[in-house]
Amino acid sequence: MATSISIGSLTVESNLFLAPLAGFTSLPFRLVLRELGGLGLVTADLVNARSLIEQRAAALKLIETRPADQPLAVQLFGAVPEEMRDAALVVESRGIPVVDINMGCPVRKVVRVGGGSAMMVELEKTARLARGIVEAVKIPVTAKMRLGWDSQNLTAPDLARALEDVGVAAIIVHGRTRDQGFGGTVNLAGIRSVVQAVKRIPVIGNGDVVSPAAARIMLNETGCAGVTIGRGAFYDPWIFTHTRSFLQTGELPPDPGFEARVRLMERHLDRMIEVFGEAAGCRQFRKIAPWYARRFGPAIEFKRRVATLASRTEFQEILAHYREWRRPFLDDRGELKPNYQPAALVASFMQTTPASKTEMLPAPHGPVEFW
Repeated sequence: MATSISIGSLTVESNLFLAPLAGFTSLPFRLVLRELGGLGLVTADLVNARSLIEQRAAALKLIETRPADQPLAVQLFGAVPEEMRDAALVVESRGIPVVDINMGCPVRKVVRVGGGSAMMVELEKTARLARGIVEAVKIPVTAKMRLGWDSQNLTAPDLARALEDVGVAAIIVHGRTRDQGFGGTVNLAGIRSVVQAVKRIPVIGNGDVVSPAAARIMLNETGCAGVTIGRGAFYDPWIFTHTRSFLQTGELPPDPGFEARVRLMERHLDRMIEVFGEAAGCRQFRKIAPWYARRFGPAIEFKRRVATLASRTEFQEILAHYREWRRPFLDDRGELKPNYQPAALVASFMQTTPASKTEMLPAPHGPVEFW
C-alpha cells in the first residue's frame, strides 16, 4: 500500500520514489512528475563526488533544485572516502535533505575506479566509507546497491547489515546483479533477503517496476517498505499517481490519451528551456522526446524530425506535421487502430515467457557512460 515512510529524521509522504537515470532525471523532469502527484522522494542524477567538491558548473547543475522539487536526495559516486565525505557536506550545505551513496551503477567507467557496483565487493571498506559520511553530516544517508557482483556473489544482505550498523538510514536495492546490467529477470527473493537482513531501517525495492501491478507485486512479495522507479517513469510519467491510486483502491485510473501525453511532453520541454535555456534545453530534449513517443503508436517520422530539434517553435511545427502523418493509423474515433497500439509492458518478474524486444525497456544512455 502507498503510505508514508521514515528515512532517519525525514518523513516522506509517499513510499513511491523516483530513481536516478543519468541525463534524464534532471530538474525539469522531476518538476513535471511532481505536478502529476503520487511521488515521494526523488533522487537527482548521480554526480561525481570530486566534481562536486571542485564546484564544477556541470556538477552543480546536476544538483540544482527548487522548493517544488522536495524532498530530494543527491546520489554521489566515488571511491575515495575523504572525497565522498566532503561531497556529502556540500550536499548538506545546500539544504538538500538526503545524501545517497551509489553502490549499484554497473557502468565500467564508474566500476573500474572502485565506485558503483565495485563497492559491493569489499564490504568492510565500503562500510568504513559510509561511516565517514554518516558521522560527517546531520542529514540521513542512504545507499543504493544491487544484489551483488554476479549470481555467485550475492553480497547485498551482508552489506545491508554492515551499513545499518554504521548508521545508514535506508537501503535501496535493485533486484539484479552487476553482471546482469539491466537485462534478465529481477530477483524478488533477492530483494526479500535484503529486507530480512536488516532490523531497523527501510529497504526500498527497485527494478522493472513498469506498472502499478508490478509495484504491488514487488511490495507484497519482498516486504519492502517502498519502491523506486526509473525507466518505468519515462515510459509512463503517470505511474506514481496511478500506482498510489491502485494500491489504495485496487482500481486503475484511465490511461491518458495521446493529447494528454503531448501536453505533458510540451510541459517537459518548457521546463527544459526554463532550466537550461532554449538551445541546450532543446538539444537535451532530443533524447527525451522519443520516450514519450513510445506510447504514440507509429512515430518514426516524429523521432526523425525531433532528432535535430533546435527551438520551441520548431517543436510545434514537428507536432503539427506528426499529427497529420499519424492520421492514417487512427480509427473513426481518433484512436489508434488495434494493430498499431503499443504492446503492454510486463515486468520481468511477472512474465511466464521470455520477453520480446518490444516488451523490454532499454536502459537510457546518459553522461555517466562518457565520463
